[in-house]
Amino acid sequence: MRETIAVIDDDKYINDMLSELLTAEGYTVIRAFSGSEGAELLEKNAPDLVLLDLMMPGLSGEQVLPLIRDIPVIVMSAKCDVDSRVNLLMSGAADYITKPFDTRELLARISVRLREHSAANADFLEFDGLSLDVDLHVASFGEQSVKLTKTEFAILKILMQNPKQVITKSQILDRVSADTPDCVESSLKVHVSNLRRKLREISERDFIEAVWGIGFKMKNES
Repeated sequence: MRETIAVIDDDKYINDMLSELLTAEGYTVIRAFSGSEGAELLEKNAPDLVLLDLMMPGLSGEQVLPLIRDIPVIVMSAKCDVDSRVNLLMSGAADYITKPFDTRELLARISVRLREHSAANADFLEFDGLSLDVDLHVASFGEQSVKLTKTEFAILKILMQNPKQVITKSQILDRVSADTPDCVESSLKVHVSNLRRKLREISERDFIEAVWGIGFKMKNES
């Protein structure tokens, strides 16, 4: 099945070029030429990946980004300073490429993000010997397993889907609040603490580390 990529960029030349490039690579392309048009496009469609410009009329790329849920977003921008890149990645972008870019690099980044997103939505997630059964809400390490509460499962799933990223507390709350209303800011620390304890009991190691003042991430043994 052909994967669909949404291109949201007000520069007609770049938008047209990306459309031709991606179509030639076998992707289905849907397009928008402003932030507002892009928001409307995403309300009616569910692409597999979004290419998002920042400086656009109407809504800016920074305003559109928080509206995109559960879809990998590669930001395209002439802004190349570290603070801009960090802020966008912390706000939910999966990747960042600076304009002007080499189309070969962009295609490689698209392929990687699509592959990661597909793996993240599998029935089983794995990280450094730890596995998560998405259907049964069971975490396992070797022959040891433990049943997780709905909230603990939701938190661990988010972290394991993004094993190299620091997930902020607000991102966790935004993503799990719809299914787990008992997880609020005041109780998040308790839920994470219980989850870390359960994982420690089956593995004798810490799989989750707190990044002070920001949030949480998966922790490699090394």
